[in-house]
Amino acid sequence: MKVRHLASLLVILWAVSSGHAIAAPTLDSTPRTAVISAFEPEWTALQSMLIDRKEYLVHGTTFLTGTIEHQPVVLFKSGISMVNAAMTAQLVLDRFTVKTIVFSGIAGGADPSLEIGDVVVPDSWSEYLEAVFAREKAGSYTVPPFAEKQFANFGMMFPQPVQIARGASPPEKRYWFPVDPRLLALARRTAGAVTLNDCTAEHKCLLHKPKIVIGGHGVSGQAFVDNTAFREWAHKTFDAKVLDMESAAVAQVAYANQTPFIAFRSLSDLAGGGAGENEESTFFQLASDNSAAFVRAFLAALP
Repeated sequence: MKVRHLASLLVILWAVSSGHAIAAPTLDSTPRTAVISAFEPEWTALQSMLIDRKEYLVHGTTFLTGTIEHQPVVLFKSGISMVNAAMTAQLVLDRFTVKTIVFSGIAGGADPSLEIGDVVVPDSWSEYLEAVFAREKAGSYTVPPFAEKQFANFGMMFPQPVQIARGASPPEKRYWFPVDPRLLALARRTAGAVTLNDCTAEHKCLLHKPKIVIGGHGVSGQAFVDNTAFREWAHKTFDAKVLDMESAAVAQVAYANQTPFIAFRSLSDLAGGGAGENEESTFFQLASDNSAAFVRAFLAALP
């Protein structure tokens, strides 16, 4: 026993001294669906569904394993923002046995045909703040020679593709990160079995029945959008249905790791499109619950 321990210690010391990295151990070997949420109300809605809960703490992030509708899952709260979402998505892939990534959360609406409480499941995601901020001179903008102009600019902002490494292939440039088509098809088949809320716990009710929309585009960035002009630009430029602060980052991590991904986003506000003040503070829990309800039905339908 002592010999084996000494040998292990020598291997570790050699790896450290020679600059070789040591992979962190896998914490759980059961193949699971990773279900991510960004902030507390989304996280709370999902935790209430979890059976046989077991808790792990890794670099400040709490991971919960168990089952939802008999589906093995690992739940965690990424924290708000693209960086937090990307960091924790890679962390769950490194430390758990993940077969699928699902994001459940709220978003701002970009498509004027959508309303608060609706749940949108886009088929692809892009990052609107991956951009060149152009030089302005005499009332016009000039971008550097390397910059692309595939999409219309918003003032000085000119959207650019993301350069990404994937497997043994050379780095590629991408504007869009696709959702797994089989997961999207399953969401489409599951949608009819989902009942969405139209009233909050405080009895503040919507004037419409929320609906589910499968397909279309979602866009993400490092900004909470509450601006009518930007909302209209995002919808027109990207044909975007929703804006959020995490999904495209997770989609990129999933793409790089060749892991199936899908995101469910319920509208808590209209990203500046409403007539009054931003609605998120009133409807965030209703939207969180609607997204979680769809995710629950989706997990129950997973093979």
